[in-house]
Amino acid sequence: MDRRTFLAAGAALASGSQPQPKGPATEPPKGGPAATKFLVACMPLPYARFPLARALKGIQAAGYKYVAWGTTHVEEGGAPVPVLAADAPPDKAKELAARCKDVGLETVMMFSGVYPEAKDGLEVLTHRVKQAGAAGVPQVLTFGHTKGGDRKVWVERLKALGPVAKDHNVTLVVKQHGGDTGTGEACAGITREVDHPNVKVNYDAGNVLDYLDKDPIPDIKACAAEVRSFCIKDHRNWPRDEDCGPGFGEIDHYKLLAPVAFTGLTIPVACENISVPLLPRPDKPEDVDANAKRAREYLELVLGGLQTAKLP
Repeated sequence: MDRRTFLAAGAALASGSQPQPKGPATEPPKGGPAATKFLVACMPLPYARFPLARALKGIQAAGYKYVAWGTTHVEEGGAPVPVLAADAPPDKAKELAARCKDVGLETVMMFSGVYPEAKDGLEVLTHRVKQAGAAGVPQVLTFGHTKGGDRKVWVERLKALGPVAKDHNVTLVVKQHGGDTGTGEACAGITREVDHPNVKVNYDAGNVLDYLDKDPIPDIKACAAEVRSFCIKDHRNWPRDEDCGPGFGEIDHYKLLAPVAFTGLTIPVACENISVPLLPRPDKPEDVDANAKRAREYLELVLGGLQTAKLP
């Protein structure tokens, strides 16, 4: 982007009229695969203080077409209620997917809410896969414990889950969450050992920088071939240690997403954290809506640039 284009874009953003990014390149780089189809989604998680119905309404109003379920919402009476309980029958998942479609949102991912090494991990993940299959949700997300993880158990259970996921047309994705599976490279090592097309990696750059204080850019290059989705959160170590929305932290999202910009795959990119550094957490849903819109616009500009520019 030259100086004139940058200034014009800045003026448009200030006036509230954002220039739209060009669509994905219709031709892949010479000798390479087609452009990745990125599905920019928002989780209702940033709206956890408000009812799920308000969250879905806000996500759709912020311009999203896709949603990723997780995790609880304060409903009438003031108690937190799961978006979808771990033991809910698959039909409940199907009903929730229909509810999302009614407000114009397609579900692309759902949290499992359980570690693979948990005592009931295999049973809960199996049921989550069945819920996702019934609802037509393509991915179920799991992650390890921040204190570590039992690699042997992970591999055994994920190998058992691979055929189940295939039977239900679901991909089980594992993301970084500190401990022994705190990097994408570590997660990819596990999925490569499992060696099943329905068990892959979700990349969470914010967790890599936060929990391990490790630069996620070299890390994603080590696992890009295994990545099938992203949980988007940024992170700052200065002026204080905190997660935040994309574009407000220290992670270069151009460098983060470039390794998967041309895969020929469909990859959900789900916003998990959309907050602004240093500012208090919004106490009005309209302010969460504004953060959600800002995150979507930022990601769409980054992705549009990566897939249209002639990069070295």
